[in-house]
Amino acid sequence: QVQLVESGGGSVEAGGSLRLSCETSEETTGRLFMGWFRQGPGNEREGVATITPGDNSTYYVDSVEGRFSISKDDAEKTVYLQMNSLKPEDTAMYYCAADLGRNWGHFSKFRPSGYSYWGKGTLVTVSS
Repeated sequence: QVQLVESGGGSVEAGGSLRLSCETSEETTGRLFMGWFRQGPGNEREGVATITPGDNSTYYVDSVEGRFSISKDDAEKTVYLQMNSLKPEDTAMYYCAADLGRNWGHFSKFRPSGYSYWGKGTLVTVSS
C-alpha cells in the first residue's frame, strides 16, 4: 500500500506561484508512475501532469503546459508540482496519485482510472 501526503496549497493572487509537494511512503519513487490531479467545485477530477519512472518523462494537459512543472526527488521520496502564472481557473483541490504500472498507460495517464493510490488533497485558491 502506497501512502501519499500532499502539502503546499494555499491562497495566491493571479499571476503568482505555488509549489505543491507529495511525500510517498514507498521506499523509492523510482518505480512509481506519479500524477497530479485537480478537482474544482462542480467539476470532475482531471489530470494535469504526470511523470514516469526511469526516464522521468513528463506530460501535461494543454491548460497547464508551460506554466506547471512536475518533478521528483527519488532520494526524498517526494514529487513536486511547480505552478507559475496561476489563474483563477486553477482554483481546485489538488491530489497526488501513484501507480505501479498496473493501470497507468498513455491513454489513462490523465484519467483517475490510471492510478491506484491517492492522497487526500491540498487546496489551491487563486484570486483575481
